[in-house]
Amino acid sequence: MPWFKGWKITRKERNMADTILMEALDSIIPPSRPVKTPFHLPLQEVYKISGISTVPEGLMETGTLKAGMVMTFAPSNVTTKVKSVEMHHEALAEALPGVNVGFSVKNMSVKDICQGNVSGDSKNDPPMKAGSFTPQLIILNHSGKITAGYSPVLDCHMAHISCKFAELQKKIDLRSSKKPEDNPAALKPGDAAIIQMIPCVWKASPSTHLLAASPCGS
Repeated sequence: MPWFKGWKITRKERNMADTILMEALDSIIPPSRPVKTPFHLPLQEVYKISGISTVPEGLMETGTLKAGMVMTFAPSNVTTKVKSVEMHHEALAEALPGVNVGFSVKNMSVKDICQGNVSGDSKNDPPMKAGSFTPQLIILNHSGKITAGYSPVLDCHMAHISCKFAELQKKIDLRSSKKPEDNPAALKPGDAAIIQMIPCVWKASPSTHLLAASPCGS
């Protein structure tokens, strides 16, 4: 293909150029991972494996997971100890952010936890059930106006939870520096607002990797 001139990358260290796709992929710099922050992992699945016990599985979001760690699950409020950690049926000494892992735990039934629970280090910022939280949301699509009391299903990491819009606190104009409107009566598609919602999420620091949420409703 004579129109294809190859690819070029300009970096501080050195410039790179080639015409091979694999070389382009190999030149990608892996993103930095939040290894030094407290361990948090949202559960994708929970398995009961004969001879091994209960095995939760999920994507490592932050921190480090090792055998022997004392772990807490929220909002189930269950505490247990990690027996072993595996990835693709291979034992790991430790798991770091960005990989899907399974880990066996001691003395816990598969019924004690479920998809959507968040696991964390019991001794370092463990996850906790939240009575309420206050996100900033943008209304993308809705058939009418939204008022306090609206209860959509919230998709937050692997959890799917019905949450109530308890209070519409501020309506924000993201396109200008206008003063926020306090306690708006209603919201419509395109509006951005700060809303108190009832019901595990964290404040914006340090674990921002768990903050993405999408309310879905009609």
